[in-house]
Amino acid sequence: MGQKIQKKIMIPQLESAMKANEKSPATIQKYLRDVAGFMAYIGEGNVITKDAVIRYKQNLAQSYAVASVNSILAAVNYFLRVIGCEDCTVKAIKVQRDAFRARERELSKEEYLRLLLAAKANGKQRLCLIMQTICATGIRISELQFITVSALYSRRAQVSLKGKIRTVILPAELCKGLADYVRENNIRSGSIFVTRNGKPVDRSNILRDMKSLCADAKVEPNKVYPHNLRHLFALTYYQAERDVCHLADVRGHSNINTTRIYTLTSGEEQEQRIDGLGLLL
Repeated sequence: MGQKIQKKIMIPQLESAMKANEKSPATIQKYLRDVAGFMAYIGEGNVITKDAVIRYKQNLAQSYAVASVNSILAAVNYFLRVIGCEDCTVKAIKVQRDAFRARERELSKEEYLRLLLAAKANGKQRLCLIMQTICATGIRISELQFITVSALYSRRAQVSLKGKIRTVILPAELCKGLADYVRENNIRSGSIFVTRNGKPVDRSNILRDMKSLCADAKVEPNKVYPHNLRHLFALTYYQAERDVCHLADVRGHSNINTTRIYTLTSGEEQEQRIDGLGLLL
């Protein structure tokens, strides 16, 4: 079974299906990009077959990391189900979960603080507050829109995303800093971090601004991503509380396996533990 590629019909069909399933705007755009790449590989007017999808999977594996390949395949499989080609879907590449995390890609608390100081020194107050808001609460960039002026008074932000609603507690010191910011910028209501047009802030712009701090902060650029701030919150929270179930609730994870990554120690810590088992003569 298969279908001929008809881009003018299929792309709007995919977008409509995702909106109907209440997928986030970021997820929709990501899936559309991934599916456009797949359709370019198959070719306009050609038939989608199982063998063609398998070849595409193999082609991806030659150019991308496993996690990226599986992410793209998730989008392609979703698309194939939407257009009635479920028999053409393929399995993700299986990879055994590491028992430790890679320290060279992990942003430490000290490096994070240096980034904040660099932002302040460069007069980037807004960026400094955005980084602190993400790192001190564990929210996603897409959830910054729910950090509102009214949330500062109750220290509670009601986050509604992906069909789920959860309450995020705002640290007292963060609220003080944000209150000063909204007062200085005459922000009286609504979301604190928005564009000039009143739209939610864009991830790519925040990423670019964070990368610009690397040289002054003396932090490797491959460690500086908005998601690593969220990761640092989760790791710090888990080390303090040792409660992975509650961390999953705080992070907004529906699957606790997603949260388990933050319980991992570094490779160096794992080496010390293994060396200390005393199982050698």
